[in-house]
Amino acid sequence: MEYKDTLLMPKTAFPMRGNLPNREPEIQQKWAEMNIYDKVQKRTEGRPLFVLHDGPPYANGDLHMGHALNKVLKDFIVRYKSMNGFQAPYVPGWDTHGLPIEQALTNKGVKRKEMTVAEFRERCAEYAYSQVENQREQFKRIGVRGDWDNPYITLEPKYEAQQIRVFGEMAKKGYIYKGKKPVYWSPSSESALAEAEIEYQDKRSASIYVSFKVKDGKGKLDTGVNFVIWTTTPWTIPANLAIALHPELDYVVVEEQGSNYVVAKDLLSHVAETMGWTDAAVLKTVKGAELEHVTAQHPIYDRESLVVLGEHVTTEAGTGCVHTAPGHGEDDFQVGRKYGLDVLCPVDDRGVFTEEAPGFEGLFYDKANKPITEKLEEAGALLKLEFFTHSYPHDWRTKKPIIFRATAQWFASIDKFREELKQAVNDTKWVPAWGETRLYNMVRDRGDWCISRQRAWGVPIPVFYAENGEAIITEETIDHVSRLFGEHGSNIWFEKEAKELLPEGFAHEGSPNGRFTKENDIMDVWFDSGSSHQSVLEEREDLQRPADLYLEGSDQYRGWFNSSLTTGVAVTGKAPYKGVLSHGFALDGNGRKMSKSLGNVMLPSKVMNQLGADILRLWVASVDYQADVRVSDPILKQVAEVYRKIRNTLRFLLANLADFDPKNDAVAFDQLREVDQFLMVRLNQVIKTVKTSYEEYEFATIYHTINNFCTLDLSSFYMDFAKDILYIEAKNHADRRAMQTVMYETLTALVKLTSPILSHTADEVWAFIPGVEEESVQLTDMPKTTEYANEKDILEKWNAFLDLRDDVLKALEEARNNKVIGKSLAAKVTLYADDSTRNLLSSIDEDLKQLFIVSQFEVAGSSTSAPDEAMKFEGHSVAVTKADGETCERCWIITPEIGSDAAHPTLCPRCAAVVKENYSHLTAE
Repeated sequence: MEYKDTLLMPKTAFPMRGNLPNREPEIQQKWAEMNIYDKVQKRTEGRPLFVLHDGPPYANGDLHMGHALNKVLKDFIVRYKSMNGFQAPYVPGWDTHGLPIEQALTNKGVKRKEMTVAEFRERCAEYAYSQVENQREQFKRIGVRGDWDNPYITLEPKYEAQQIRVFGEMAKKGYIYKGKKPVYWSPSSESALAEAEIEYQDKRSASIYVSFKVKDGKGKLDTGVNFVIWTTTPWTIPANLAIALHPELDYVVVEEQGSNYVVAKDLLSHVAETMGWTDAAVLKTVKGAELEHVTAQHPIYDRESLVVLGEHVTTEAGTGCVHTAPGHGEDDFQVGRKYGLDVLCPVDDRGVFTEEAPGFEGLFYDKANKPITEKLEEAGALLKLEFFTHSYPHDWRTKKPIIFRATAQWFASIDKFREELKQAVNDTKWVPAWGETRLYNMVRDRGDWCISRQRAWGVPIPVFYAENGEAIITEETIDHVSRLFGEHGSNIWFEKEAKELLPEGFAHEGSPNGRFTKENDIMDVWFDSGSSHQSVLEEREDLQRPADLYLEGSDQYRGWFNSSLTTGVAVTGKAPYKGVLSHGFALDGNGRKMSKSLGNVMLPSKVMNQLGADILRLWVASVDYQADVRVSDPILKQVAEVYRKIRNTLRFLLANLADFDPKNDAVAFDQLREVDQFLMVRLNQVIKTVKTSYEEYEFATIYHTINNFCTLDLSSFYMDFAKDILYIEAKNHADRRAMQTVMYETLTALVKLTSPILSHTADEVWAFIPGVEEESVQLTDMPKTTEYANEKDILEKWNAFLDLRDDVLKALEEARNNKVIGKSLAAKVTLYADDSTRNLLSSIDEDLKQLFIVSQFEVAGSSTSAPDEAMKFEGHSVAVTKADGETCERCWIITPEIGSDAAHPTLCPRCAAVVKENYSHLTAE
């Protein structure tokens, strides 16, 4: 007879190879057909809400690895929460206004100047929706579960209507005002920018030292003495109106080759070295405060520069005499306002000098540096010119330098509710913890928020102007505009005249003739996305404000985290989030930023086509995402290998449950052998660790915990020695059913624990598990932990055994290398041990040779009596020799007892008994 037919070998249709690129789309199609998102929400209805509010990605272009990192992290959390006691809706969103879409259309050949603003905006909307659809399908391919049929999109009328209400509420509280002050200005975009739209790149600039001759020294300085200023922006010299000194600093008048100069005393040696002064003699020392209101002659124009005092002056660089142009710098503006100076800004929207800078009109500001420097030299005012490379603010979209330029803009006052903002930061839970300090310092130090932009594609600033120029922002006008936008969308602002947009019969004393105009600027796009707490959290019935969590990249401290906080506190007095979690950036394998020019861009779509979404998701779980993370083909290959081990582990467990019915065959914990109890206790530890890690957003801990459990506890130990029981014993043997019980509990727990991460694979495995009733693992809850009374003792005992087993395995490996044995079943192990090891082994009821996977095992004398060839360890020695006897044809054990049963002369007594009792029909054949 064929004894192999009597073995209970593993059976499962679950494939060994993942083939994820092909299988995942089939699984996703099944999710779509069963409407998995709605089913999860219905199942969890009535539970406490957990709201992770999606920060909207910009609707332009294919997804990059940063998108994947962000969305997958969110998906981990939402999926886990819905399986652990919460209803966790997830409403994805998109940011759809702003310059990149305008540029994309221009690049496609759309001629904006040949159409009306409203027509151009229609084209922008069409493009934005096409990008939303493209990105939506890519997010779904990654396996992100959400309300994809009902996302929020910032260009939608209902969203814009609520954004207008946020603006109106801030205006009602006195937080919105219009003023002329320096803002970040992008000549390349022809628009004001917010801090969040600035990035820093290296730029080569001219560094000049310029003298301003004293005109009226107010009795403190002689006429003709020269203040020395330093600047890296020569083009701002035409806008100079003052020289700022620190009131508490000492300033010295020094003579060098017949000329007298004023510099800060603490900077004299630095200035002298830079200028090459060799004979500088100090003639006089005077406090900065004493020189207030002294006047100097502008070096180019026939006007005076006033000496003013400012706390912003430092001795870190320069001369201590600060060139001041109120139209081109925040500090300059503030000190100029204090002294009643004009806000002179002789540069237009394109960065070109106007007629307010005689001699340079028509020149682009950067091109004017050279002629201005030449003019200074001609006037004898240029003391030093050199060039240096430094970090300089650039427009994050056009990648070109920005300038500080005073223009009339709309601002949100931060000063008026700064303390509330700081308190809101303190009241929020930040992960990582440094996020609190980072945003707190930003709030503490930031100036007022410039919210107006000189573009076409965005939400209009809902302000009307009376005939006398007075701005009109009333509850009546805000409510009316909000309703109009809600019904028609914001394009109506550009389709109709001001009078048609005002409430019927609207009258204003500033417009006795009923003539009104409207604001043409749009709102900063950060105001759009920053209003989502009102437009989404407050307006959607399935969500709530504040959200439990905002989760975005670390660049959003100055972006969405910041704008959401500002509008949220302005409207409600509180932050729109209870917690904020941030992640780093995705870099290439060498730690470099990904860019097309470097050729190191890795696209999620390519990874999924080659390896599958679950490998991408497992990579996200494997990294320390709170810092910048690396991704490359070798890194993903390592992750894929871990996935293969996990999949094979799950498959082995499945295959050995083919004849197991959990309702009828399961064994109670107290009826299990102790080694089985040990695995149940270890599983319990894994469940605790994994659930705690999900709660604390420590996904790398989950990755390592699951991998180690599958590799060490299961593959290398339990599943390894289990084969001798699962395959060899009779179907209903107590030890076999005990092990199947452990495997069933382990399998269902692992599938649930990994479901948020390996979402496709978990659902695939679930369909093969016997006895489960739910159609998807997503419709179950996380496994519960159990408190076992003897847990500590079991762990202590069996961990000690595993340490001993490791020593035995080392001895077996050496014997294999020395050709003493082949497979471990060819071995006889003799253990020479001290009392503690003997006591450990004598307390184990299980078959020791089975646990060690050898044919024969015995405990001999003490370690000191071991033969020389034995491998020595602390407290014991291990000798490995060839096992005595012949090999059982069925179980491969070597024993002298082969043939003791005449009916089965090639079997060991155990196998002979199993066959006689269970397979007599085969014998008869």
